[in-house]
Amino acid sequence: MSLRHHEIAEADHRILNPFTDAKLDLLGELCRLGPATRQLDLACGKGEMLSRWSAAYGITGTGVDLSEVFLAAAESRAAELGVADRLTFVAGDAGAHRAEAGAFDVVSCIGATWIGGGLAGTLDLMKPALAPGGLLLVGEPYWIDEPPAAAYEAMGIDADTTVSLSGTLDRFEEAGCELIEMIHADFDSWDRYYASQWRTADDWLRANPGDPEAPAMRDFVRRQRRSYMDHGRRYLGWGVFMLRMV
Repeated sequence: MSLRHHEIAEADHRILNPFTDAKLDLLGELCRLGPATRQLDLACGKGEMLSRWSAAYGITGTGVDLSEVFLAAAESRAAELGVADRLTFVAGDAGAHRAEAGAFDVVSCIGATWIGGGLAGTLDLMKPALAPGGLLLVGEPYWIDEPPAAAYEAMGIDADTTVSLSGTLDRFEEAGCELIEMIHADFDSWDRYYASQWRTADDWLRANPGDPEAPAMRDFVRRQRRSYMDHGRRYLGWGVFMLRMV
């Protein structure tokens, strides 16, 4: 799926992952944020987490993302919530972003560990920017049960990329991280994330039948819908994991 396809399918989303508003708010509470908290969010999307937490807790922060479309939405949301003066949004490759060492109390990458070539590589990207005693927040999929071989191809997931929940814990520990909290998506939040994309994409296709991207977008929706109904809803979990360095 191309970046442009994400921009189309998630045009009506504020949260670009299978999290609900309530879960995002709960995560903020669990982080024990305050006006002195500084957060770096890698692959920040539309900046909903930064903007909402800045409005609720007074945090300052920086978000980095490749998508100019998403960043425009992030800046608009920050202005809407009256926190634009506390947040900075940077256009660029989050995997190549190098922040000042130890400059942030929270470093997050929610659902985009591809920026570091996987979970371990992304944690390595995140660690240098983290202040002593700070929090790492990582959104990551995992297998609820071992899927059939067909699921890997249908969902475009390499066999060594996504592991079980306990395997994910092993990867945290191998990276020198202590898991201290977690919040998971449920069936309903997965449905809202994916099914609402199908509606948004269908509206776009009806309004733009002659767009050069239309055939690929139509194919994407059909494949995503089938793979989710056949495999994803049953086998794939997703959570945000709160970590500290050991």
